[in-house]
Amino acid sequence: MQISVSSTLTVYHDGQFWVGLAEHVEDGRYGVARVVFGAEPSDEEILQFVINKWKKLLFFGDEPTETSKPARNPKRRAREASKALKQPAVSTKAQRALADQRETMKRESARKRSQCHAEESEARFEQRKLKRKQKHRGH
Repeated sequence: MQISVSSTLTVYHDGQFWVGLAEHVEDGRYGVARVVFGAEPSDEEILQFVINKWKKLLFFGDEPTETSKPARNPKRRAREASKALKQPAVSTKAQRALADQRETMKRESARKRSQCHAEESEARFEQRKLKRKQKHRGH
């Protein structure tokens, strides 16, 4: 059994910050994570990031992707690499995955907010009920 793994880190400036876009394809599953560096990272800082923090990145998404086998021909690999460099920094697949990740986080936080609001409302109702009971008893 052979597992295909491919990872790419693209560092670009989004107008305000330097951002790293980590794309990871493993066994047909595509994941993406966005990392904000802030100031322009040096090559050494990027290397340290990959060595120390790559394992901690959370790659989201379970959509199967069409992965091609790497070409054995070095000229073909060079052509594919130059073609990849000419493409925009953020792929549409990565943008979709990040948007899905944001939507998931938004739904989860809305669910938590709703649950918290319901608990607070229930606590206020219990407090009012207790207060009415105490008033009724003449305390």
